[in-house]
Amino acid sequence: MGVNTPMERIFAIGDVHGCHDQLLDLLGRIPIDWSGDRMVFMGDYIDRGPKSFEVVEHLIGLQALHPGIVFLKGNHEQMLMDYLSGKDRMTYLYNGGQQTLESYLNHAGPRAKYPIPDAHLRFFESLALFHETETYIFVHAGLRQDVPMDQQAPEDLLWIREKFIYTTRSFGKRVVFGHTPFDEPLVDPNKIGIDTGAVFGNKLTCLQLPEEKFFFS
Repeated sequence: MGVNTPMERIFAIGDVHGCHDQLLDLLGRIPIDWSGDRMVFMGDYIDRGPKSFEVVEHLIGLQALHPGIVFLKGNHEQMLMDYLSGKDRMTYLYNGGQQTLESYLNHAGPRAKYPIPDAHLRFFESLALFHETETYIFVHAGLRQDVPMDQQAPEDLLWIREKFIYTTRSFGKRVVFGHTPFDEPLVDPNKIGIDTGAVFGNKLTCLQLPEEKFFFS
């Protein structure tokens, strides 16, 4: 995982969940300098919302323009990959996957044998489980306390909730996470949660660091 320079600003964006219009609105509000700042997406780009295809297509386009963007894996991307491999189909459909499949089918057309483009599959396969800097750890769901980063279980990084949310223990660095939706960003001494439930009718959030400034769609 890369280590950022001390002067670099970081813009972290919470769970998009197929909310393409809110993503475009939020990106238009962020004062990022692409020559020196970094952007981190927290995962869960798909499912539940109506425009998962458009979200992923836009992110791939951003990645082509700005290769330094960090894209984390969310539990919903993992569920999609499990669905496509035949490992667990029903869990995905019960958790908003049907909307994603419909979004892709709408763009692929009725005669498509496989609705998800290869470029999108490569994007899903490339997602990182976490990103660590000198002062922050970015992860989709959270961490298990007293476990070194190189020993954290992928299941915890993608799914953990209460055992992470309610701990006041330090993780050595401030943890920025998504996954668990809040009405407003959660700001604790040891963590910052930036999933504000855009897909549930609330706002999409971006956190600017180290200033701890928030931008909303």
